Amino acid sequence: MNTNMPKNPQFNKYYRKHQKCLKLNGLQPKTIEAYSRAIRRIGNYFDCRIDNLTSDQLLDYFNELLDSHSWSAVKLDLYGLKFFYTEVLHKTWDDIPLIKPPKTTRIPDILSIEQVDQVFAATNKLSYKVFFFTIYSLGLRLGEGIKLTVGDIDSVNMRVHIRRAWVSGLHISHLSTFM
Repeated sequence: MNTNMPKNPQFNKYYRKHQKCLKLNGLQPKTIEAYSRAIRRIGNYFDCRIDNLTSDQLLDYFNELLDSHSWSAVKLDLYGLKFFYTEVLHKTWDDIPLIKPPKTTRIPDILSIEQVDQVFAATNKLSYKVFFFTIYSLGLRLGEGIKLTVGDIDSVNMRVHIRRAWVSGLHISHLSTFM
């Protein structure tokens, strides 16, 4: 689907107003870009006539969009269009109950001992087993584990220097005597 800027004076007027409203609502630059891209894509799809879309038109659009894009893109287009209708056109927005991403199961934040044993048992490479064991036993995040080097291990004082992925500076974790 085309995300180029349509060449329609009325659409361009709406688009500029949409840009101003996004900025004045304090949205993040990436959100502004995603919502703007959504309005351009929807504008191109409906030949720039997006101020009076019906539920059937939206159903067709989002169905076709899902064939070529991820659920994340579908949701961003939906939220961008909702913002456009409520903030730019000052129209009421009726949620489209047709758009519901599939339910996904997440790995629990803290693995049980049995689950950790399953991860170790499913891992064949020794270097991966060492990596998993290290990040689990030190309670590291993935980014922290990836940044870990041999020089970070202070075996004399039984410490590990951890470069935090989410804050500046170092954190020191104590080594277990079982490691």
